Amino acid sequence: MTNTLYHSHLQLWIEQTIQQLQNHEFESLDIEHLIEELVNLGKSEKNTLRSNLNIFLTHLLKFKIQHDVPDSMKGSWYSSVIEHRQRVLDNLADTPSLKSFLMEAVEKAYPDARQVAIKEGKLAKFGVRVSEDSEYPITCPFSIGQILNEDFYGL
Repeated sequence: MTNTLYHSHLQLWIEQTIQQLQNHEFESLDIEHLIEELVNLGKSEKNTLRSNLNIFLTHLLKFKIQHDVPDSMKGSWYSSVIEHRQRVLDNLADTPSLKSFLMEAVEKAYPDARQVAIKEGKLAKFGVRVSEDSEYPITCPFSIGQILNEDFYGL
């Protein structure tokens, strides 16, 4: 019954599982799917953190490497850094266990952030200098302290 419910109506299965846990009806639990959902929940939290770091690090890199672009181009970068840093801080506040994953998340997000920054940098217009790929560090040039510092913009 619970196996069928899990596949046909996930939200109802979750509500039922919560009720069973609250009532200490452990023998009735769909353990296999409960474990699967908990594992996926952990992955989802980590993926959200990595995704926010990816966008955030992309714009920090652009500030660092493309620092000579006109201020009119930097406006959206500032907004993105502010927004995604706040999302990272919220991720860490909402799920404190992610703090132990932060360094690994930065290491996983940075290569993609670097590639996006390089690709976006090559789209430069209006006489803006196109940076060489080699100008973008292979490893993340920002410390965890800088990443979490609300006044740091990579400049």
